[in-house]
Amino acid sequence: MNLPKHLLPTTVVGSYPQPEWLVDRAMLSKSVPRTRMHEMWRLPAEHLEEAQNDATIVAIRDMERAGIDIVTDGEIRRESYSNRFATALDGIDADNPAIIVARTGQQTPVPRVVGKVRRSRPVERQDMEFLRRNTDRAAKITLPGPFTMSQQAKNEFYEDDEELAMAFAEAVNAEALELEKAGADVIQLDEPWVRNNPDLARRYAVKAINRALHGITVPTVVHLCFGYAAVVPGSTKPAGYSFLAELADTSADQISIEAAQPKLDLGVLKDLASKKIMLGVLDLGNPQVETVADIADRIRNGLKHVAAERLVVAPDCGMKYMPRAVAFGKLKAMCDAAAIVRNEIG
Repeated sequence: MNLPKHLLPTTVVGSYPQPEWLVDRAMLSKSVPRTRMHEMWRLPAEHLEEAQNDATIVAIRDMERAGIDIVTDGEIRRESYSNRFATALDGIDADNPAIIVARTGQQTPVPRVVGKVRRSRPVERQDMEFLRRNTDRAAKITLPGPFTMSQQAKNEFYEDDEELAMAFAEAVNAEALELEKAGADVIQLDEPWVRNNPDLARRYAVKAINRALHGITVPTVVHLCFGYAAVVPGSTKPAGYSFLAELADTSADQISIEAAQPKLDLGVLKDLASKKIMLGVLDLGNPQVETVADIADRIRNGLKHVAAERLVVAPDCGMKYMPRAVAFGKLKAMCDAAAIVRNEIG
């Protein structure tokens, strides 16, 4: 599979809305689970895989109909972007979680690291093979980044958090190499937590990301965001990233940033002149489908800072928590806007 040759290719960050008949969306809306949330699924175990397959095909077809050039499987089989992979590793106890208390007082159950973190079996390979069988478009698959996973677990085994992050990085790398063999055209690491703890990230996040991407020959992406719009209101999102320029030192080909909802000053992109930029141009905190004209303006604004050859058009974040009709409408408008700007620049 070849990646799209035209300028301003469109993609998604990863997730797409799961249907109400598959998951309890009210339960899903309350958290981004770190441990497993089996009770979220509406179907009994013996029917779950078939149901997830059907819902995945619906997600892929929606993306294709909208005009997306580089599709994903919508992460339909996942309870969150990170827990499907993180809890499948050796050394992780997800059944007897620790509780982490946030500054806000919110309590979150997280996996405990009780032994050597190892990937002893494929986790997402079948997901990637299913996606490859069901689309002829370029296909991307996402993995949680090693720094983020190290921050979403209670370390009860390793000397320090850096050692834990590097163990996660080895596990991610083993998985990513297998996903490339299974037909992935693009592999993305989700690393939102580098922004939450920038001082720690400066010490070893780049090293962990580079270990995770070692030997990958297809294009790679590192995704940053300020959190799902459904979980983190736009009014609380900062106007800039506390950890961004540092990603110039990663081996990733692309950096994916949330820019529409926080109204990011795109001048920060000058620090990433060596990278392609996957620019968020859909505000997922806005329940309305933006006009094609508004999205086209956001793309044109991006082109003031990034050459067209280096710009990939995308939503801000994953679309998991949105109504599906709105998600589809936004993707369609984004693809139409990209086509308009593409024609303008020839």
